This record gives sequence, structure tokens and C-alpha cells, in this order.
Amino acid sequence: MTKTQTAATSQAPDAETHHDAEVLEMLESETGGRHPVGFVGRHFMWLIPLAWSLFQLYHASPLSLLNSDTARAVHLCFAISLAFVAYPAYKGAPANRIPLYDWALAIFAVAGVAYVLIFSDELARRAGAYTTVDLVFSGIGLVLLLEATRRALGPPLAVVASVFLLYSLFGAYMPDVIAHAGASLNKLLGHQWLTTEGVFGVALGVSTDFVFLFVLFGALLERAGAGNYFIRMAFSMLGHMRGGPAKAAVVASGLSGIISGSSIANVVTTGTFTIPLMKKVGFPATKAGAVEVAASTNGQLTPPIMGAAAFLMVEYVGIPYLDVIKHALLPALISYIALIYIVHLEACKAGMEGLKRTQKTSMIATLLTFLTVFIGMGILTLVVYYGIGWIKTLAGDGAVWIVLPLLLASYVALIAYSARFPELGEGDIDELPPVGPTVKVGLYFLLPVVVLVWCLTVERMSPGLSAFWAVLFMIFITVTQRPLVAIFRKEGNVGGAAQRGGEDLFHGLVIGAKNMIGIGVATAAAGIVVGTVTLTGLGLKMTAFVEFISAGNLMLILLFTAVISLILGMGLPTTANYIVVSTLMAPVIVNLGAENGLIVPLIAVHLFVFYFGILADDTPPVGLAAFAAAAIAKADPIKTGIQGFTYDIRTAILPFMFIFNTNLLLMNIDSYWHLAITVASAVAAMLVFAAATQGYWLTRTRWYETIGLLLITFTLFRPGYWWDMIYPPTTMAAPQQIETLIAEAPVDSKLPIHVSGINLDGDEVSKTVLLPVSDAESGEARLTDVGLTLDISDEQVLVSMIEYGSVAQQAGIDFDYTIDGIQQTAERPPKEIAMLPALALLWLIGFLQVRRRRQQPAVA
Repeated sequence: MTKTQTAATSQAPDAETHHDAEVLEMLESETGGRHPVGFVGRHFMWLIPLAWSLFQLYHASPLSLLNSDTARAVHLCFAISLAFVAYPAYKGAPANRIPLYDWALAIFAVAGVAYVLIFSDELARRAGAYTTVDLVFSGIGLVLLLEATRRALGPPLAVVASVFLLYSLFGAYMPDVIAHAGASLNKLLGHQWLTTEGVFGVALGVSTDFVFLFVLFGALLERAGAGNYFIRMAFSMLGHMRGGPAKAAVVASGLSGIISGSSIANVVTTGTFTIPLMKKVGFPATKAGAVEVAASTNGQLTPPIMGAAAFLMVEYVGIPYLDVIKHALLPALISYIALIYIVHLEACKAGMEGLKRTQKTSMIATLLTFLTVFIGMGILTLVVYYGIGWIKTLAGDGAVWIVLPLLLASYVALIAYSARFPELGEGDIDELPPVGPTVKVGLYFLLPVVVLVWCLTVERMSPGLSAFWAVLFMIFITVTQRPLVAIFRKEGNVGGAAQRGGEDLFHGLVIGAKNMIGIGVATAAAGIVVGTVTLTGLGLKMTAFVEFISAGNLMLILLFTAVISLILGMGLPTTANYIVVSTLMAPVIVNLGAENGLIVPLIAVHLFVFYFGILADDTPPVGLAAFAAAAIAKADPIKTGIQGFTYDIRTAILPFMFIFNTNLLLMNIDSYWHLAITVASAVAAMLVFAAATQGYWLTRTRWYETIGLLLITFTLFRPGYWWDMIYPPTTMAAPQQIETLIAEAPVDSKLPIHVSGINLDGDEVSKTVLLPVSDAESGEARLTDVGLTLDISDEQVLVSMIEYGSVAQQAGIDFDYTIDGIQQTAERPPKEIAMLPALALLWLIGFLQVRRRRQQPAVA
């Protein structure tokens, strides 16, 4: 059991209560519920995860000679075999030994995967004409993968994957709107198991290449003490404020989200400490659990890891990793700021106080500490990006031999500095830690993040290779931090400290691999959903289904897509959650939005469905994070989930806003002034929305003030809605100008054109598509580059020829379609002017509330 788990279980006063059993079950779900004794417990259950970690480090290293298919198969062999030996088949199964039937299932499961690996060349040669032996091993592999998924993650994902398999087989018997011809059993088994379209597809590849390294990075950070450092740092800074423990819970969960790939892991890591303290300062059990749930859920939406979904987005959306981080950053930050504000409002309504400081500090000293930390972080960021960047420019490929000694010197200096302060305590937080020593004692934990940022931004390495070097440096820190501290403190027994460092490394490698069991089988099982979509064309049928139930109304399209994503995400871990909702629901918004004149960037669409998929973690009746928090808080799980979702309404409105206002994703920002207005208006809008939903701002709000606050929120988030009524945002140029306009468009931009026609099914189609602009000299050549040949006359512009598989065909243009016009951005005053009346209304509401509070003073 890990350090966090030990602390968590010691938190409960009665280990035999039902709630504590639930907590223990949630904790054990991260690494398996079985703890065998004897030879197996001491060796097998440690050596196999250790071997997995070492294999993944080799595969990620520049020395690796493995191809992607081989690495995926080996990755799944480790995950599926450990799932059978680490997770009992049912609650009453033996927990202290591994039954023979589990050994047998593990061997058969590995055989199913190994068959694909060993006979890969033969399978490629007879693709589509598989033998009986091929299909038997495929069937064994699929069935045992579903069972491994059920054991490691519970029934939801296994049930979802099974439903999709049945849909593939019996599609002809489905309702007309989602019916298909049906696939034979042979075709299904071959497609899902013997090709890279299903189980061994992109999702498992991302788990193999990226996710494992980041999970291992987090496990090593946790083992080295970074998790405890983040929690205590948050408490030292925020614990003394109104509702301070709840505010600290929000910040600690955000920091834990950096090293965690699971909402439940966030809850049980930080919630074990924060929930009892929230109750101590006056939060009801339900609200204490709900705050932790809302904070932990948001951890999965926060860059740089986003529960591993960030790396999947790189593959699915086709944009660089840094762009994914940039687009996801502002919504995550304003959502967290709003949650802290909600906690503050709850504390004000209840007249709560924070925890008492053990040491009195002046306001000036506190301010200086905050400034020192934030200015220091800013300087560190600038040094990494510009300083190392300058060295890279100056020294080229030799920069590493300059940066590495500087990095090592910084590490030794920070260790020497931290050795001046007492070690952080573990377990319960009974009193506030002092801010200065708490922050300073773990500053060297930021250096692996420096390495990660350096590799990603300066060296422009892949996320996998960047994570590899960050993990290597984290291994170095894990092994050396204890002996170096012992040397600088002159404690003696350096050998014992070095031995403890080696034990920390060993346990970190093992726990990192065990944490990956569920994610490994989850990505493989989610590949079944992806394979079903490619086999049956379900993506287009989901588009038709949503269009049917929404009657083509754009807001209803988004609403139904959000609800379906919420349902699909229930009970699924973050990585599988994103794979399922993005595969099924992202094309719905892209296709139906285009047909209704809404051109949405693909990253905005993927973030939209991802947000609602993640919100399923706190949504009854399946909200697993809510159940974990309720178990710790000893509260009703359904009420905790409902309360958590009311806090998360602020997160639920964000996707609707950034679909219509992509500035929130830091897109189309043309100046620093524009960036400042975008950030300030988004933060203000979210705080106003929090006040509206909590019924409290400067004092308790009245119904008409709530309506006003909601109107202000909408205007600040989407000023273009009102501005478009006065100044239309676009004009439509004549289709005959298409060659001229595409010739004048900047290279690598996209030209929006409106097309219409009759598709192969005989249905009339009318939509807006984006044509990428190449670097060809003439407009005609640029149209040829995207696969279009046009017949341009005074009456109309027809598509006379379209190249098969071209960009234009993939965008949805077909032969004999008509080009109806070219969408152009209209010249108009800035839409931000529409915010001025909203700010005036906000001032008026504030004036009324201040006057009312003076007449009838509110509590504290």
C-alpha cells in the first residue's frame, strides 16, 4: 500500500464501518485489491510491474529498436496479465493468494495478445482471409480483455464495449436511424483484434508511447514526497482564509491533477486530508465532499496531462501538443478560480472562519511571501523559455552540455537550501504549516517540470521523449535527495539514506506500473468502440440520430450532444472516456454545425465532448468520484453528487461558450490588449456566474438580480451575440470570386465556402466547409491542390471534378455540388464594446447590494 493509502486508511476512526470499507475499496482500485503473501507476494507482484516500467523506459528511450505494433502488444500483455492477478474476480475471492483459475486466465489472455505479436507478418499477408486458429485466438483475447476491464474498472466500460460488439453483429435489427447491414463474427473478430483499427489502434498506442511515462512520472513524484508538498503548500497559503481548507482543497486538487490521471485518485489523495478539515471549519458533510469532487473533476480538465487526454488529442485532432495545452489552459484556470470563489461565497453565507495560524505573521510579510513565490515562478519560467532558448540558439546541439551542468548545480543548491528547513509532516493536518518554510522545502520538485518544459518548448521533442528525460531526472532526484539532505544537515548515516532512496525508486517504478493496469486495459477496451465506428459507420449514424431528435436546431444539437456525452462517460476512466465520446460525438458537432453555418475548430469540438464526458464523474447515479468523496465525508453519495454537479454547472457552461467564442481557447487573439480583455472578461464572467448560481454576491441576491447577473455572464462570455444583431460578422462574396479570393488568402489559412448539392443518398446538402490554402502561386493551382476542379460561369459555379481522397472530398464536397458563396469577415467595430452595458448593469447591482447590506448587515 502506498504512502497516501496508508495515511488515508489511518484517517478513519473505525476501519470496519461501511464508509471506510468504501474508501479502502476506492484506494485499492488504483493498484489492485489483491495483496498475496509468500513467494508470489514478495516477488511476482513486484517483479512483473518493475519489468513493465523498465520496458516502457527502454521503449521511450532513443535506444529503442521496437516498432509501434510490437510495443503495443507487449504493453497490453503486461496490463492484461496483471489485471487478472492483481484484481480478484469478485468481492469474496481470495485477496491474499492468486487462485489457479486466475493464473490460467492470465496465461490465456497473454497468449491471445502474444499471438498477434508472434504471427504479425503472417496475419498481414492473409489480411481478410483469416484462419480458424486466428479467429479462435481473437475470440479468446476479446473475451478476456472484457473480463480484465470489468475487474480493473468495474462493469461500465466492459458493458459499453460489449454493447458495441453486439451492435456490430446485429446492426440489421436495430432501429432504422442507427441500423447497418451487420458484420459476420469472423469479420468482427478480425477487425477488432487482428488489425490496428480496433483494440491495437491509436488509443492503445497513446497509452504505450505517452501515458505510461507520465503516470510513472507522477508515481515517482508522489513517492519522493511531491504530493504531500503540494497539499501542505496549498494549506499554508490558503488555510487561514474563510473556508480556507476548502480553498486549499481546490488548489491541492489542481496541483495533484498535474501528476494524476484519475478523478478518483485526486479525491482519495487530497480528500482524505481536506474533507475532514472542511467539516471542521463548518462545511456540511455533503458540501465538503462536493467541493472535493468538483475540484478533483476539474483536475482532469487541467493541462498539461488532462488525464492523458491531451496526448490523445494530439493524435485525434492533428495539432501539436503545445497547442492542445494552450487551448485548454484558460477554461481550466477560470473554472478553478470560480470554484475558489464559490467556496468563498459558501463560507460567507455560513459565517465560517479559517484555521488558526500557529505563528502570527503581518500582512506585509504574507504579501512578500506570496510575491516571492509568484515572482520566483515567473522568473523560473522566463529563465527556462528564454534563458535556455538563448543557450540553444548560441550553442545549437551542444546546448545540452551547458544546460545539464546548470540543472545539476541548481538541484544541489536547492537541496542545500531546503535542508535548512524542517521536513514536512505526513498524515493529518491539525494546524497550518508556516508559509515560508513549507514553500521553500520542496522547490527542487519543480526541476523535473523544468526539464519537461525545456524538452517540449525549446528542444521541440515529442511528448513521449520529453517525458522520458523528465522521468530520468525524477529517478535521479528520487535516489539522491535523501542522501544529499543528510549530508547538508550533517546527520550522518548517508548510507541508510541512500538505501531509502533506492527503496523509493523501486516502489515508485512498481506503483507507477500498477497504476497503469486500469488505464492499459481501458484504452484497449475503448479501442473496441473505435473499431465499431470504423466497421459500421456508426459516426455518421450518430450524426443522423442527433439531427433527427434536435430537428436541426443548433442549440439543441449541442445540448443533446452534451447529454449523450455525459451518459457515455458515466463510470469510465478519463482516458477511455475521451476515446468514446470523441469517437462518437465529435463528428456530430462538426457535421451538423457546418450544415447550420457554424464552423467550429476541431479542438473546440473535442474539448466540448471531453468536458461533458468528465462531468460524468460527479453525476449521479454512476458518479464514481462522488461515491469516493461521500465515503470519506460519511455523507449520502447521491446528495454529494448532486451538490458537486451544482458546483460544476460553472464548468458545464464553458463548452457552450467556447464553441461560439473561440477567443476563450486563446484562438484568433491578435494582440496583447486583446488577450488581456479576453482573460479579464472570461474571469469576470465566471465569477459573476458563480455569484448568480450561489444566490449570494455582496449580500444575498434577489430574483431579479440573479437574472441580471446571468445576463451579464452571457454578455461577457459571448459579446458577439448582441453585436452580431447590429453588425453582421460576415458577408458572402459571389462564388465567381473564388479563384481571386483563395489566391489572396494567406498561406496555411482556411477559406470558408458555402456549398450545396445532392449527396449519394439522394438527400439535399447545404453547408459551410473550410478549404486549406496552399502555397501555390495562382488561385486555380490552390484549388487543384485541395482536389477541386470548377466550372465557373456567370450563372453558377459547379464542381466539375473532385479528386478521390482529396482534402475537398474529406471536407464533404462532392461532384456536381454548387459553390454558393465565399464567406468573408466583415469590417465592424470591436465586439467587446457590447460588454460596456453589461459592466454598467453589474455596477448597478453592486450598488444596490452595498446599500442593502449597510441597511441590514450580512453575516461577516
